[in-house]
Amino acid sequence: MKLAQRLTLSTTVLVAVIVGLAFVVIARRNPTASRLDLVLVAFGTVAVVAAAHAIVSRSIARSVGELRESARAIASGNYSLRPSLTVDGELGELADALRRLSEQSESKSEALRAEEALQVALTESLNEGVVVVNARQQVVRINETARTLLRLKDAVPFSADFLPRDRTLRETLETALAGQDASPAEARVDDRTLSATARPLVGGGAVLALYDLTPFRKLEAVRRDFVANVSHELRTPLTIISGFVETLQDENIPPELRQQFLAMTGGNVRRMQRIVDDLLDLSRIESGGWLPDAAEIDLQPVMNEIILGLKDSSTKENVSVESALGDDARSAYVDATAVRQVLTNLAENALRHTSHGSVQLFSERDEDGVWIGVRDTGSGIGAEHLTRIFERFYRADPSRSREAGGTGLGLSIVKHLAEAHGGRVRAESEVDKGTTIAAWFPIAPA
Repeated sequence: MKLAQRLTLSTTVLVAVIVGLAFVVIARRNPTASRLDLVLVAFGTVAVVAAAHAIVSRSIARSVGELRESARAIASGNYSLRPSLTVDGELGELADALRRLSEQSESKSEALRAEEALQVALTESLNEGVVVVNARQQVVRINETARTLLRLKDAVPFSADFLPRDRTLRETLETALAGQDASPAEARVDDRTLSATARPLVGGGAVLALYDLTPFRKLEAVRRDFVANVSHELRTPLTIISGFVETLQDENIPPELRQQFLAMTGGNVRRMQRIVDDLLDLSRIESGGWLPDAAEIDLQPVMNEIILGLKDSSTKENVSVESALGDDARSAYVDATAVRQVLTNLAENALRHTSHGSVQLFSERDEDGVWIGVRDTGSGIGAEHLTRIFERFYRADPSRSREAGGTGLGLSIVKHLAEAHGGRVRAESEVDKGTTIAAWFPIAPA
């Protein structure tokens, strides 16, 4: 029953009592009073009481209704609707209490929102993935890093069963949900290696922290491969040199054979020197110890110099070496030493793998820069090798490359020299038809 109805009922009862008392008083004091007088008195009393009731009940109902709406607004989180009632008594005290409650609730709500925004900003800025699981094993919070690492797109909350099924990851989370700290462990999710750590939460649940170890594992693999490759590349000439030295200690070796062995020993020493020099160059470029001193360079003299050097050192009479400069690419904005090294490495590499036909040094212009490279009509490279030929010591045909005298570092140096200029490299090839490898250098800044 509403307040207004209760007031009406109570007023009706009160009016009935008053009218009854009025009848009794009038009848005792004036026994001769007519029935009409009694009726008039009763109606007058009812009218006065009804008017007073209407005024009082309407005022009270309006005040109580305002307090009710304010209380509902506070309960729904709307703190802008506050009671304006300023009267004395219980209703005034109640209105004042609701106003203070609304102000305090709004202040606490703003503080909670600010803290929530801060927590979200902190978790999203972490390089670690963060997953919060409650006591009912539902994921209630997850940052973008964790979504990327775990390949998750579901909106929170969602069941922890949707997490990857890696055994180590599950065991780590179950340990924390059981109330114990989980030591860091490595988990495999797709092609990623993750370090997973979990901590229990007060009242149940757990926080799972994930760190991507994939780049470090790749670097470790590169380091292991590099050490193995360097050891292998140096072991071969060292073994040959050691064998020749032991042989040359025999005084009975014919002079012509001694000269042959000395020549082969010198060749392997020079091969080792080239490997060491290339490693030093590559290390200096990769570490940032070398920066290009770029300037506008005329490419024709550079190519002529390289071609002349190749013709003097090459014994391949059935392979022509030539240049082909584009009309709009006769110069490039590049470090002079770097462009010589790029073209020399590419040309020597092409000449080693071309038994007949031609090796052509070329330049081409595009909208933003100049391509400088070498194309040949040699043995070509299989499509499965093209994406890896710029790796250190990678060879599509290892035995043939070593026999031809390559170090396996030339293309890697070309790639790093181009990238040091802000450029890139490309490779196109077809088996038994030839190969084109080029480095792109941006045009001079305005």
